[in-house]
Amino acid sequence: MTAMNVAAVQVLADGNGPEFGKASPLGLLMILLLLIAAGLLVWSMSKHLKKIPKSFDNKEDSGEDDKGPDADDGSKP
Repeated sequence: MTAMNVAAVQVLADGNGPEFGKASPLGLLMILLLLIAAGLLVWSMSKHLKKIPKSFDNKEDSGEDDKGPDADDGSKP
């Protein structure tokens, strides 16, 4: 082994290289913020999904016919 390989093995085996621990707090904060944001999105989506009807096939619930809300039925106001 060359001297460079020996030095690299010692640094990696040591676990306390020159960059060890510098990004850990910021990385942990970012991961926690992303997990909180994902949790809030899941909570919000489940709240919205509870509001939709079980089926969209029932026309009586919507109060509209097949033509849609803006269809002209021939009657004049």
